[in-house]
Amino acid sequence: MKKILVLTFIVAIVFANCNPSKKIANVPPPKLTYETNLQAVIMANCVPCHIPAKGGFKKAYDNFTNVKTDIDEMIRRMELNPTDRGFMPFKKTAKLSDSVVAVFKQWRADGLLEK
Repeated sequence: MKKILVLTFIVAIVFANCNPSKKIANVPPPKLTYETNLQAVIMANCVPCHIPAKGGFKKAYDNFTNVKTDIDEMIRRMELNPTDRGFMPFKKTAKLSDSVVAVFKQWRADGLLEK
């Protein structure tokens, strides 16, 4: 009788804590920012053309303002094929990965945050 009572007590505790009204909170992922997510990608893929300190002579993309202003054109040119006029990155023979382009698109969707 004691075993049945203890077992019933344990089962009652388990079911009491399995409340379906307790939902896991949907925490949205943090928004992407220029400083945290884009700056390093730009430095790795847009050198030397768009980085003046590295000898670039094109519009500088080493600053938030210029990247924010040109984001639509940057994405458009990254999505071109390497044989298309205007393809970027110019000196590369292959497109940037979809995941890299997705970072730019997500940053735009997140509101073009600087920090």
